[in-house]
Amino acid sequence: MITFFQIIISAAVITLILLQERSAGLSGIFGGDGGGLYQTRRGWEKMIFRGTVVLVIVFVGLTIFQLVY
Repeated sequence: MITFFQIIISAAVITLILLQERSAGLSGIFGGDGGGLYQTRRGWEKMIFRGTVVLVIVFVGLTIFQLVY
């Protein structure tokens, strides 16, 4: 049962990570990020980031729970 929730959460984490747009594309890999100016997260980007963090914490918690029991 826990494995099912881990699969669902991992799919959601992958989706949220792919939705993030920070330094998107190959130019971000090679440092072509437009001067390197940092922008704060706002609106949907902030909610996607926080949701990713929360889901990763839940996923790790479920994994540790499954290892212990």
